[in-house]
Amino acid sequence: MDYLNTLLFGYYPYIAISVFLIGSLARYDRDQYTWRTGSSQFLRAAELRQGSNWFHVGILLLFVGHFVGLLTPPDVYHTLGLSTSAKQILAVVAGGIFGGVCLKGIIILVRRRLTDPRIRATSSRMDIFILLLIAVQLVLGLLTLPFSLYHYDGANMLLLAEWAQRIVTFKSGAADQLSEIGFIFKLHLFLGQTLFLVFPFSRLVHVWSVPVGYMARPYQVVRRR
Repeated sequence: MDYLNTLLFGYYPYIAISVFLIGSLARYDRDQYTWRTGSSQFLRAAELRQGSNWFHVGILLLFVGHFVGLLTPPDVYHTLGLSTSAKQILAVVAGGIFGGVCLKGIIILVRRRLTDPRIRATSSRMDIFILLLIAVQLVLGLLTLPFSLYHYDGANMLLLAEWAQRIVTFKSGAADQLSEIGFIFKLHLFLGQTLFLVFPFSRLVHVWSVPVGYMARPYQVVRRR
């Protein structure tokens, strides 16, 4: 079991991150113009728009929350007057709200893609797989909230944060931090890493096509006939 724990939470994170970075770079360099929606955006467009809005707002807030929550050293938020237990409660409340928003969106998107024969016909196996994987990951994340409240002292949160900080700083002993963590937390972490692993092979890569440059561009290109 110690070997499996080390494999999944000591080595697997680096495999997932490496595939995520190298795969994303390769796809952006070679075939970014092949990223498409398969014309399904014209089918049940109102439902797509509603589900997409809920999903994207929720997932962005969840990403920021996890990023800040896991990678902020305790001394930083203690300096700001936030105790470990208070941060735990804040994380549970925010996670519940953001997770609920995102889950509402993903349910709409999954229902739309699986119940409409025309949309199903334009969907690849990866399209369906990635939606279901995100849905399961969201449900698991929400299921961890009662367990987090049970450990209101923030002990689990500190172990998870220490694991994440050791991973990103290449410190040894990261997997050891999770040896006493509950199974549901480990499964949530494993699926989260798997999302990074499959990211370059799915339509999630469209995130790299966000036109950030246009936001700062002080002019508009107009073509004349």
